[in-house]
Amino acid sequence: MTHKTVTFAHPFHLRGHSDLFPAGSYVVDTTEELIEGVSITAYRRVSTDLHLKYKHNGMMVDRILSIKPVDLDIALTRDADPDRPEHR
Repeated sequence: MTHKTVTFAHPFHLRGHSDLFPAGSYVVDTTEELIEGVSITAYRRVSTDLHLKYKHNGMMVDRILSIKPVDLDIALTRDADPDRPEHR
């Protein structure tokens, strides 16, 4: 399992989820398994989870979302784009 932290400077959406998530730093866990029977060491991604901890209506929300890595990459790219729609 690998852990990394991603940071969004702006509120963001993830494909497949209707919520607008607040800007902030989020932990991403990726679980991989060893592929047996191949001549080189190789791993297959089993799951990618985004840990969401944020305040909503005065309460702390703690959720874990199963996501596709490509959807996270798209959201991070949009967040970094100075020409995203809210800046036009």
